[in-house]
Amino acid sequence: MKIVIMIPTYDEAGNIESLISRLFALGLDSCEILVVDDKSPDGTGEIVADLATRDPRLHLLSRPGPRGRGYAGRDGFIRALEMGADCIVEMDGDGSHDPDLLPLLLDPIIRSQADVVVGSRYVAGGGVEGREWFRDIISGWARGYIRIILGIPVGDPTSGYRVFGREALREIKPETLSARDPFIVTEVLYRCHRTGLRIREVPIIFRQREKGVSKLSSTVLAAYLFRVWKLKFSG
Repeated sequence: MKIVIMIPTYDEAGNIESLISRLFALGLDSCEILVVDDKSPDGTGEIVADLATRDPRLHLLSRPGPRGRGYAGRDGFIRALEMGADCIVEMDGDGSHDPDLLPLLLDPIIRSQADVVVGSRYVAGGGVEGREWFRDIISGWARGYIRIILGIPVGDPTSGYRVFGREALREIKPETLSARDPFIVTEVLYRCHRTGLRIREVPIIFRQREKGVSKLSSTVLAAYLFRVWKLKFSG
């Protein structure tokens, strides 16, 4: 089974080399890494390009624009399928998603027990470290809102640490994804739910980014919630 780990990045020069090293240290069979970089001004893409010259398992998709987490995720999904991936991992490049937990997320896909696996902060054994109390309140409200409005039976519908089987990802037609920003996480999960794919949650511990500045503010997160209704009635 070929595994492609897709990592969208923007200004992650301080984190990306360490993350790549930790992922390859897992020793997963037939595993390749695809970094999708939006022309980061801090040189993230250049770091990955240099590393890729020394390891054929590492690939860089450098996007000239338009910039956006959603567009990067969409293009990364498409490229991963083109690479022949049987299993596609999506994770952040800031160190908040622990690579050591990846085998646990992959296992239900490998065993054909699920089509989509979500790394969940809000099931037994999961959690969040180092986050301010007010962000916990906003996050909790957002999760409940999304679950009620969209009917997604997942405890952590905003998690960006996920694994998809090849046919599951093809089923949701990634080339038609429309979200430009991190709302793509909700858009993808809603499509998975609407399509009837088997979704399973695996507990993770989410840690605040290791270096750099977060691109997602609480205000922006709250604004995304208005788009939930548009997604619901878009079919």
